[in-house]
Amino acid sequence: MKICVFGAGAVGGHLATRLAKGGADVSVVVRGANLEAIRARGLTTRALDGEHHARVQATGDAAELGPQDAVLVTVKAQAQPAIAESIRPLLGPDTFVAFVMNGIPWWYFDRHGGPLDGTRLAELDPGEAIRSAVGVERTVGGVVHSATTVIEPGVVQAVNAFNKLILGEPDGSPSPRAERVCEIIRRGGMEAEVTRSIRQEVWAKLAGGLANAPVCVLSRKDIADTYADPVIRAAALRILKEALSVARALGIEVKLDPATRIEQLSNFRHKPSILQDLELGRPMEVEAQLLAPLRLARLAGVETPTLDLMVALAKAAAEAAGLHR
Repeated sequence: MKICVFGAGAVGGHLATRLAKGGADVSVVVRGANLEAIRARGLTTRALDGEHHARVQATGDAAELGPQDAVLVTVKAQAQPAIAESIRPLLGPDTFVAFVMNGIPWWYFDRHGGPLDGTRLAELDPGEAIRSAVGVERTVGGVVHSATTVIEPGVVQAVNAFNKLILGEPDGSPSPRAERVCEIIRRGGMEAEVTRSIRQEVWAKLAGGLANAPVCVLSRKDIADTYADPVIRAAALRILKEALSVARALGIEVKLDPATRIEQLSNFRHKPSILQDLELGRPMEVEAQLLAPLRLARLAGVETPTLDLMVALAKAAAEAAGLHR
């Protein structure tokens, strides 16, 4: 199976390594020092189950690769509209595109059902660039649970024992095409599954992310050190409960106990990706991770006072650093 990972940073590099280990014909679209390192030495993922190395085709121009069976887009949400046209050369008649990302995806209300079905989230897809280049028919939703960091060009570190890729169709139908990718990932030593409730998985990860991302941006510390302050920890618990209330109002019941989840996160020595971006001077995922959930809260008629405050402060920090428009 020919699979292109578009954006071989921390998450993309980890997935590309697992896909190659699982037997796929893997290529990556990547830029800068990562591109040169992967061309020279291949990709390496250092995880708790060992060090995994893979030789993959690496390019900065997707047009060099030709049509693929599947494309996994792992660039940050704010970069997706800009790279949408670059995906076109990878698309054959049956190619599907899985957007594996944090936050609310651009396709969230497509094939959603109910009164909000088809609602467009213009801030996540300005000018409908992604919708035009890829389209909903090719789109598969994706969520990955993997705390990863690029520790040097071409080398990814995955710090947690639980690593899992979840794929699902926007309309909740069975997905043999996504199952093919998941089977390869499993052969590569990482958990993977196809769900018929992809929005539930989006919210399960997003709720936890909302509880730690804005407070860590403000503290400039990892999750464990940030939550060591009982006042911040209590605020994070309130945020988590507010996020779950938004999901519930949108018809998504996340099976997650807020107190237990905060307790788990309190021992997690990892900096959220949005904080990593701040420290490295890269554009931050403010729109998809922080602002879009608030817009959905307003659509659902749910008040989120603690989340409103923390998002406003995190957004101000991102703007002050010149990392959000």
